Amino acid sequence: MARPRTFDEDRALDAAMHTFWEKGYEATSTQDLCDATGLGRSSIYNTFKSKHDLFERVLARYIDSTTSAQLAVLEDARHSVAERLRTLFAVIVDGEAERQRDGRGPGCLTVNTMVELVARDPRAADMLERDTARRLAMLRAAFEEGRRDGSITSPRDAGALARFVNAAIAGIRVSSQGGADRAALESIAEIALDALTG
Repeated sequence: MARPRTFDEDRALDAAMHTFWEKGYEATSTQDLCDATGLGRSSIYNTFKSKHDLFERVLARYIDSTTSAQLAVLEDARHSVAERLRTLFAVIVDGEAERQRDGRGPGCLTVNTMVELVARDPRAADMLERDTARRLAMLRAAFEEGRRDGSITSPRDAGALARFVNAAIAGIRVSSQGGADRAALESIAEIALDALTG
């Protein structure tokens, strides 16, 4: 009979997520994961099978929480689409500024993974491709609604605007990772908003 697990799997996933997020996939060792989660090697491998399996679970968890939070902001019908986008950018900037250590932020786990792994890890690439499609669809729908409510005035195609905002959000995260301060991140967000509503 298998012994019951004696640890909080959600807590272990969160601890592993922060380790992968900080170090990247390749640079994270099994010992790093043991140290972060408080689990022994056998517990990690019995539960998650492999480092890559654990990483996929972590990435899926991060994608779901991050994209769901952004979707909630974009679907808040109490505000115009322009205000929802302003709120979305504020949430991104606030998150980056709060997580900065020694003047640098951790960036975004999905962006970091795209840069590090997408060219050689088909499973991670597929996860990121599906997430990008979901993000673009929600942004495109928001821009179409914004045209109807009059708050989005850019004449550009809604799909092109969605790609632009997705890239601007990734750019804010990478800029934070590179050492940009809150004022610089806010400036990027303001210019993006001007392009949509000016």
